[in-house]
Amino acid sequence: MYRFLSGLWGVVCLLSCAQSGIAQETPARAAIKELLQTAETNYPLLKSKAWEIKAAERAVAAGKSSLIPTLDASYQANYATYNNITGMAYPQFLVPISGPPSSSNRYDGVFGSAASLLLNWQPVTFGQRSAQVDVSKAGLQYAKADAGNEIFQHKIKVINAYLDIVTATELEKVYEENVARTAANLSVARTLVTNGIKPGVDTALLKAEMSRAKVDLLNSRKYREQTVIALSALLSADNLPALTDSSFFTRLPAACLPADTAKNPLLSLYASNIELSKARRKVLGKTIMPTLGVWGTAYARGSGIDYDGQVKATDGLAFQRYNYGVGLQLSFPVLQFARIRSQVQQADFLVRSSEEKMNEVALQVRKQHTLADTALGTALTVAKETPLYYESASFSYKAMQSRYQSGLANFADLMQAQYALIKAATENKTAYMAVWKALLYKAAVNGDLSLFLNQVN
Repeated sequence: MYRFLSGLWGVVCLLSCAQSGIAQETPARAAIKELLQTAETNYPLLKSKAWEIKAAERAVAAGKSSLIPTLDASYQANYATYNNITGMAYPQFLVPISGPPSSSNRYDGVFGSAASLLLNWQPVTFGQRSAQVDVSKAGLQYAKADAGNEIFQHKIKVINAYLDIVTATELEKVYEENVARTAANLSVARTLVTNGIKPGVDTALLKAEMSRAKVDLLNSRKYREQTVIALSALLSADNLPALTDSSFFTRLPAACLPADTAKNPLLSLYASNIELSKARRKVLGKTIMPTLGVWGTAYARGSGIDYDGQVKATDGLAFQRYNYGVGLQLSFPVLQFARIRSQVQQADFLVRSSEEKMNEVALQVRKQHTLADTALGTALTVAKETPLYYESASFSYKAMQSRYQSGLANFADLMQAQYALIKAATENKTAYMAVWKALLYKAAVNGDLSLFLNQVN
């Protein structure tokens, strides 16, 4: 029986949410979507994330282009001595002199020249190139996940700021009504004082209450202006459309919302970070593989030394010998494994660290999901009670106002009823908005804004 009821409740929830999902586009939802689009288009941080994605895409293309051979053309002319010696020398930090050994030291210089085309190509890297490309692809996925998470979090901030503006606007109306109410009471008090029904101090006290009501109204306007500034900063725009919507305070969203925490963009970000760490570890592992290189060259040489040793210095500026060559080179990094072993182990540890971070974030998201459900359920329960509280406070105030006007109640009783009415009105507004914000929190935890937007109808 319990399973049957649970299943029936699930079907009802799904049908309710499905109906919300196919609801017509409302002004509130259209306004929110317009704000979200503006923020995504204008906000500098989100624009920078878009450029990072483009840069990552170019990195993938650059990794693939390493298959293209290099072709270097060069020309040189020089003036130098022609002393030479046969033997081996470590090539670093030495500029070699070509030709056979000289019979003695000759310090007079001669001209020389050379021109060449040198082609280098590594068609086979035994997985090294593909590993580098995989790193670039993993970097692209990470950039997309990072941008997606940043965009989603920013949209949550925009909607929250929008709800703050709507709330501030409604609270300003509450305080405007309080000013009008206090002004009416002051007018009545003056009449009663003139007729001797009430003492003159009531007029002075109501004037003080009038000032207090105006101060409360000014503070509420200041808060509304602050919320507008906060939203304009999130949109990176100075001019905002008129944002007034009282529908959030006349209806409540559905409590049953099917959700999947796996959609949370933060989980995707950490998952892509794991893949990036694995790709980097793969690159390190591939560095122990051999490489096959193909080279080809065509070059010309000129020398101010003739074949018989005679010096013809300026003849070195013209080419005298022309050569070409092609070849293959297969190189093995014999001791590379020993050199990078610690780096590979470090990469393994970083992968495991990223996996544990992923587990920690997944745990937090699951707990936040539970908290979101609890917050939404509690907010709904409270919001169902506050209208009753407001109706009771309104009735009590009207009754006390009538008694005051009849001379049956004193000033303190009237003000206490008025304070209770203001408190009930503000709590009623904030309680309704608390439900919508709890729903927004649930959408943020689940990574699905449609959970919120589909209810705004």
